[in-house]
Amino acid sequence: MARTPRPVPARVRILAAILAVACVGLAIVGSVTFLVQREQALNGVDERLAAQVTSLEAVSADAAAGATEGAPPATDQLDKDEFRSVDAYLNAVVARLVPGQNEASLALVDGAPRWVPATLSGFDISKNRELIDRVVAETADGSTRRGTAVTDQGSLRYIAIPVHMEGDPEQGLYVRAVDLGEELRPVTFAMTTYVIAALAVLGAIGIVGWFVTGRLLSPIRHLRETADAISISDLSLRLEPHGNDDISDLSRTVNSMLDRLEDSVDGQRQLLDDVRHELKTPITIVRGHLELMDPKDAADVASARDIGIAELDRLTRLVEDIDLLATAEADSSTLAAVDLALLTARVGELVAVIPGHSWTIEAVADGETIGDQDRLLQAWLQLADNAAKYTPAGAPIEIGSARDIEGARLWVRDHGPGIPLDERTRIFRRFDRAHVKRSVGGSGLGLAIVDAIAKGHGGHCEVTDTPGGGATFTIHLPPTGAELPVPVRAGDVVLQREAAG
Repeated sequence: MARTPRPVPARVRILAAILAVACVGLAIVGSVTFLVQREQALNGVDERLAAQVTSLEAVSADAAAGATEGAPPATDQLDKDEFRSVDAYLNAVVARLVPGQNEASLALVDGAPRWVPATLSGFDISKNRELIDRVVAETADGSTRRGTAVTDQGSLRYIAIPVHMEGDPEQGLYVRAVDLGEELRPVTFAMTTYVIAALAVLGAIGIVGWFVTGRLLSPIRHLRETADAISISDLSLRLEPHGNDDISDLSRTVNSMLDRLEDSVDGQRQLLDDVRHELKTPITIVRGHLELMDPKDAADVASARDIGIAELDRLTRLVEDIDLLATAEADSSTLAAVDLALLTARVGELVAVIPGHSWTIEAVADGETIGDQDRLLQAWLQLADNAAKYTPAGAPIEIGSARDIEGARLWVRDHGPGIPLDERTRIFRRFDRAHVKRSVGGSGLGLAIVDAIAKGHGGHCEVTDTPGGGATFTIHLPPTGAELPVPVRAGDVVLQREAAG
């Protein structure tokens, strides 16, 4: 059996992504900076080498005089035609054009080293046969050459300028070389420093990012631990919110979800307990009559049969009411505009056929409310049926509707024994009834269904006393919008003033 690979922690993935992006960014910035600085250094070297061509054509008079007499005169410039030989001209050039730091110069005559600077600046390339052979071969056609040679002395950028003089068979060659390694050393040092600094920055990002991601992801870690610990038998565990960011707010959202889940599970458990309790009585009754029934006595058999069917009918009504309650609590209502006057008239028509009472419509509301007309009709009729069951025969029952700035109200008023204050909350629970000493049929779910429908519309159901005795059940529905005052016209104000005058 293949083992499931261990998941990579989100903390590691996030940190790796951050470090990867930072590393790529630092590498791009460093590479571009290095290339730009290196190119600038190389361009500076090429400009210095190119300047040697002009310098050879402008050797000062003091260099020429120094080559012939050893004493420099003034500043008159001479060209190479004033020198007696290529050898003398190259001697003057090497003496005049002193190489700078990281530079070397060499004068070749017929391919052999002839003159080197007498100063201590620069470095010596007179014994670098690899470079000498290369420049001699490249300038065989008499043209100036510039290039880069990798030798034992390092990488050298050079320029080789052939020197010819009419009447002199000797072939001269002036070579100027720059040590690229030394020239690029500041750039290399800067890049080394940059790499060290970049590694330090990446290390700091890694350390800070490790603690920050751990802090930000701690709600998710706690959520996983809490989820592993929660079971159907214990839903009381909650997350402890930390901070005020979006991820920390997840703890409060999950806690709210767990509260709703716990309430739902508790409700289902209570429903199952209540259903189990309600089923025990009819099952016990049917079983007892069947056990005591005399199969040979036709009357006894008929009596047991009638009792069994009656109890099964009661179970059927119980199941239907449970299904109805579950539908009402599922918040599956289709909301639309409901005309309160038409709804009131419809309820008045339906309750008029309930026997034993005189029904009266006392008030009719104008306007509309938002709701599911079928659900509201069902809840209102359930209140009327409940009032008919608990009101003495012949007592009047009134229904009515009203609407104001606080919303709409649908009510049923009876003149029965009323509901004690300590029972007004309990009667809306499942299978709870008031006046338990009175034998009244039903499953005990009627008012629970009414309460569920009212809450599904954003309202609630309330019980108050009826003046003179009895109970008034009212379904309160929220307002559909802000009620605006009736506009006052200027003409009405004038008429009112004239009437008052």
